[in-house]
Amino acid sequence: MAFEILVRDKEPGVTSFSFLSPFKREYKKEKVGHAGTLDKFASGLMVVLVGRATKLVPIFEGMDKRYIARIRFGEETDTLDPEGEVVFSSSYIPSLSEIERAIPSFIGRQKQVPPIYSALHVGGKRAYEEARRGNDVDMPEREIEVFSISIIGYDAPFLDLVFHVSKGTYIRSLARDISLFLGTRGRLDELRRISVGPFELSDSALSTDSIIKKSRLFSNIELDQSFRKEIENGFIRDRAIISDDDKEKDYALLFFDGKLFGFGSKKGNCLSILSRVEDGDS
Repeated sequence: MAFEILVRDKEPGVTSFSFLSPFKREYKKEKVGHAGTLDKFASGLMVVLVGRATKLVPIFEGMDKRYIARIRFGEETDTLDPEGEVVFSSSYIPSLSEIERAIPSFIGRQKQVPPIYSALHVGGKRAYEEARRGNDVDMPEREIEVFSISIIGYDAPFLDLVFHVSKGTYIRSLARDISLFLGTRGRLDELRRISVGPFELSDSALSTDSIIKKSRLFSNIELDQSFRKEIENGFIRDRAIISDDDKEKDYALLFFDGKLFGFGSKKGNCLSILSRVEDGDS
């Protein structure tokens, strides 16, 4: 089974699901996943995981993200993006000074209502599927964090910004909420993801080994060969650990005699195997 992690650039007009199709063809029967959906109209960085590496999707999914976004003031669509139907309009277009005063209000930890046209489950059903059927969808708030927002251009009614946000943040919702705060309506016009954690679009040539190293998520744990059978059965006790070069990290690369065996998760004194790497794979 393969073990690959790739950094790739999704073009606009393609769903995240469709974007994976070439990788599924290339790797044939291997599992293929990604660490964070991008809307169809959006473009930018996707972390693609193949084979045994798909077990690491939750780790890479949890990384912070950066986006370049264009908000259009004056109209709001049902999807909060350029592909939806206009549901609200406003003739009021805020000034740059008003926008500059408003932006700090959206930095920090906060509650956010996701778009109804999203893949989130509400009552066991996909929110967007219910919305398309014309059913009312009550989206629960979720906690997010906005680390920074920078204005990079304003040619009214179009506002260009860079957002640095936590996992689970919807830029479409921020566009809606910023517009409402300014006394108008608004939606996203363009969106491009430029980073996921430490990874940037320029990292597309990195090997799996280099991506793992650049992630800075994993310590290096050397395991005792005499406990290999026990470890392969899923039990990793303290006595089987020869060394750990960074006990503060939550995840680890697991080695036998310097050769990568797999990936582990550390919780307290417990060490469990997340994913194994086949002989020769790293």
